[in-house]
Amino acid sequence: MTSAQGSPGPAQARPLSALVLAGSRPGAPDPVASAEGVAHKALIEIDGQPMLARVVAALKAADIARVAVITSTPEVIALAQDLGCEVLPAEAGPSASVAAGFAHLGAPMLVTTADHALLDAQWVTDFVADAGEDADVAILLARREAVEKALPGSKRTWLKMADGAWSGCNLFLLARPGADAAIETWKAVEADRKRPWRIALRLGPGILLRFALGRLTMAEAIARLGGKIGVAAVRVAARDGLAAVDVDKPSDLVDVRAILAARKTQ
Repeated sequence: MTSAQGSPGPAQARPLSALVLAGSRPGAPDPVASAEGVAHKALIEIDGQPMLARVVAALKAADIARVAVITSTPEVIALAQDLGCEVLPAEAGPSASVAAGFAHLGAPMLVTTADHALLDAQWVTDFVADAGEDADVAILLARREAVEKALPGSKRTWLKMADGAWSGCNLFLLARPGADAAIETWKAVEADRKRPWRIALRLGPGILLRFALGRLTMAEAIARLGGKIGVAAVRVAARDGLAAVDVDKPSDLVDVRAILAARKTQ
């Protein structure tokens, strides 16, 4: 299989770059940043390091030499520059920021977020390998049982499909030049992530019926979404359930700090 623009060969023909999203939602202040008394949650110290520094360190440990951070917060800009990252201004929403990052960095590009505090270099390496050589776009998702095994009692938004319940891992791969066609669809899917029936409806009444009957798998849904816009899209199952843990709320920060403290005693 070739990409949407007909470019053959593996996704890794060019060096992999990474885009870290560190924008701010409009409106009310971020509750985690406010609780910690910082301008942006990317600046929160976890085990002696700002959260953004932890994410960048994991990416560089995965042999990603070129890392760009999307942000408009002055303190985050300064930190990103100190970490040796390129800095791009945040756009109006995550999908627009990803589009700007992709225009700047090109394919293949990994996308993650500044609040992915437990990000591990091995997760990145495994994700890219498991995506395969034919994918234009890959999305990392974790099975509910894997998340609950890694972090019992975790409360998350689950996408329930025929092949189980899934949680997002804030890791995406735009592997080939044609992958930018998926960015607007990504925006729509993000908006409907708590209403999977609306995602199925985008694929037509037949797929909606399969979803309603409990016969639509996550892998099939993602592949069909990709096919609808002309890209090869794949679902990759996370090998470690902790890949689904980010810092969206104060209780997540408590969990992350507890996980890292427990590792020190092992």
